[in-house]
Amino acid sequence: MIGVADTMTVVRRILLALFFAVFFASIIVNGIPVDRIAVLLWMLAAFMVSSVGRGKDDIALMIRDWFVIVAIYMAYDYSRGTADQWGIGVNFTLPRDIDRFLFFGNDPVIWMQERFYIPTDVRWYDVAGAIIYMCHFIFPVVPLATLRVRNRLEWIRYVRRFSVTLMIAVSTFIVFPAAPPWMVSEEGKMGIVQRITGRGWWELNLKTVSRTLDRGAAVLNAVAAVPSLHAGLSLLVALWFTRNAPRWLRIAAMAYPLSMMATLVYFGEHFVIDCLLGFAATSIAWFSASAWEKRRGAQTAQILN
Repeated sequence: MIGVADTMTVVRRILLALFFAVFFASIIVNGIPVDRIAVLLWMLAAFMVSSVGRGKDDIALMIRDWFVIVAIYMAYDYSRGTADQWGIGVNFTLPRDIDRFLFFGNDPVIWMQERFYIPTDVRWYDVAGAIIYMCHFIFPVVPLATLRVRNRLEWIRYVRRFSVTLMIAVSTFIVFPAAPPWMVSEEGKMGIVQRITGRGWWELNLKTVSRTLDRGAAVLNAVAAVPSLHAGLSLLVALWFTRNAPRWLRIAAMAYPLSMMATLVYFGEHFVIDCLLGFAATSIAWFSASAWEKRRGAQTAQILN
């Protein structure tokens, strides 16, 4: 006979399948949710559905874990405008100057756009770049919901790396607000840089994605360029999903963050140094979390022995 627990497991899986069906239907109609409130509400819905049939203690723990995600996202949102409150001005030149130093006096953003950007013709790499750019709003967020449903210990390990990366980034955003290349160009502090992030989606006639970009431009911090979270979280995704994979696959996975960096520079969204500092933030978060977990594991083993 099928027990009550088995029945509730089946019901929970059916409800989760329905939830994801509704979620993907919403993406098709409204675009990918990028504002924090929408992301948090969708995540709360996923947590609540996955708690169906569980005991009170499990539900309380699930809600507490959701508030952990809320705290992380609210801390990120708090960085918007904080620099203005402290009277810290936007830096328009330092990242530009570092890029010029690294590339022998050249601007990589302008170099790429001069060679690849064709105003009258959307090329295949414009479309590929648009897809890579939009992955930032999907890949880093998916484990926050799915891992919590499947394996809370692994969820904690991912959240630890995710939150430390954001903490490093938010701290930098507050004390060092920096303009992206397209804004630096608008201020007349470098040559012409076009912001061409959405042109690949226009070619595909995907209006919902264009709406996603429009909403993202409205809610995201325009001067949170250093470090690049697009770059940093793409590295986190590559490291996380291949953490138990063979060495050759882990090396191959680095194509994702590298292609993200190339896309961000070409689209005029970031300088190269922004991306390198994004990679550095994630690396610090990853290795510090791993060292802490290893130390805690050793302490636990010592107590048990």
